[in-house]
Amino acid sequence: MAHAGEVLGFEEYVRTRQDALLRSARRLVPDPVDAQDLLQTALVRTLGRWDGIADKRLADAYLRRVMINTRTEWWRARKLEEVPTEQLPESSIDDSTEQHADRALLMDVMKVLAPKQRSVVVLRHWEQMSTEETAAALGMSAGTVKSTLHRALARLREELEKREREELAGRALEREERERCAA
Repeated sequence: MAHAGEVLGFEEYVRTRQDALLRSARRLVPDPVDAQDLLQTALVRTLGRWDGIADKRLADAYLRRVMINTRTEWWRARKLEEVPTEQLPESSIDDSTEQHADRALLMDVMKVLAPKQRSVVVLRHWEQMSTEETAAALGMSAGTVKSTLHRALARLREELEKREREELAGRALEREERERCAA
């Protein structure tokens, strides 16, 4: 059971860091509601171990690790329930600004990565952690972080190129259809 002082310290930590932590959770899971659930679950798990974090400056890294582990647990559980379909549903972008469209595309493309790859990309590029910090947070060697990041970025490039080819082919078909209708 946590002491009153520890609970107050934890509450202060959450109050000051909640926005940044929610952004981290949002980068790990694409759905905003799932991101909130992920953060809440991680916070509950962290509260029970708060007094064990001797250097509170490492609390963000600890909490991110808890979020990654929780997300992985959820992914494994959900994987058993998923049923493959012949065709993917159309994705929609609520905000029409280019920046939000790019971000939505990137979040959608990130779904092709395995959980370990996604974690490395999020920590290295969004959280801007060093290779060594990422390795420590994920419990792997720096070399594994580098190779995992390399493979993940190559996979993301491949997926983006594939989508671009599909979009260009779709536009060409639309143009041919319009020309045929106009003739």
